[in-house]
Amino acid sequence: MARLLIVYHSKTGGSRQMAEAAAEAAQAETETALVTAQDAGPDDLLGADGYLFCAPENLAAIAGVMKDFYDRSYYPVLGRIEGRPYAQMVCAGSDGENAARQTARIAKGWRLREVQPPLIVCTHAQTPEAILAEKTIPPEDLERCRELGAAMGAGLTLGVF
Repeated sequence: MARLLIVYHSKTGGSRQMAEAAAEAAQAETETALVTAQDAGPDDLLGADGYLFCAPENLAAIAGVMKDFYDRSYYPVLGRIEGRPYAQMVCAGSDGENAARQTARIAKGWRLREVQPPLIVCTHAQTPEAILAEKTIPPEDLERCRELGAAMGAGLTLGVF
């Protein structure tokens, strides 16, 4: 059976909710591993057939913990995961575009195949209090995450990717 790896980081709960929604839907379609960026590494990437990366936007960039995952994993898997499918989700306070570009650039270096444009959920958190507050992702956005998870799982299982 194909295996989907979902790597995520979340400090205020938004990205965690998104990743969990995607994982729940993906598990109905394929074997799915939901791993925090802090705990994920090269072996997780090598053991999966496709990837879903989920991170918050921090200061118009991917979160440092997610960047650390990429830094620890990049060279050990370089040239060993080429062509595998990936998608990404960003929990953003503003637009999330730069965080998405950074992940896409890393994926391009790994020669991964993007199978869907980034799914960006914007919380519109702009004050220090709102930025640091625990997030609650609206049901309609969680449904979009579920749809992405299900599509990734089904695509891997059916060999579409």
